[in-house]
Amino acid sequence: MNSPLPSSSPASVLDLAPVIPVVVVTDAADAVPLARALVAGGLPAIEVTLRTPVALNAIRAIAAQVPGAVVGAGTVLSPKQVADSVAAGARFLVSPGWTDGLLDAMQASGVSFLPGVSTTSEVVALLERGVREMKFFPAQAAGGTAYLKSLAGPLPQARFCPTGGIGLASAPEYLALPNVGCVGGSWMLPQDVVAGRDWGRIEALAREAVALRPPLG
Repeated sequence: MNSPLPSSSPASVLDLAPVIPVVVVTDAADAVPLARALVAGGLPAIEVTLRTPVALNAIRAIAAQVPGAVVGAGTVLSPKQVADSVAAGARFLVSPGWTDGLLDAMQASGVSFLPGVSTTSEVVALLERGVREMKFFPAQAAGGTAYLKSLAGPLPQARFCPTGGIGLASAPEYLALPNVGCVGGSWMLPQDVVAGRDWGRIEALAREAVALRPPLG
């Protein structure tokens, strides 16, 4: 990725699994069992969004208590959130968009990061800054697979994690693209299943997501 993961992991979070679960934790007590279920199902990269007051505590707990998890922070919007997330144990950062100040902070953080883009100019600007791996957001609303296909020719060095409006049915079409490393989504975390703490069901849905990547060749 744009900054390497620890040596025990692949060089890019995009290569850990075909899907990065986008997790909104409302009860900190759910963080560890939920993460364990995702890891057991084959999805080690877990993006905990900073949309709730307990998000940093959730990241901290997952980092400390779930072997095999590569926990990251999502919806990162400021340099302070970059610092707080890394201090909590985040091993990668994801933003819905980027500014020079936010990008500077992410590049200086020492962890991997996926700044969000939705236009060609944003992609080119990041490439100019030495960033090759990005979040494409909001994927469906911003042009979907057709848009990403159109970027592959002139900008083959850019790799993407499309997120936003992607589900079980549409994920394989994204994963088949040469410039897509993985997709982000939350379909394997139905609200009623999480609320019911049915971690076995979460594990099964994670396994289903892992099987979405098309076979090579």
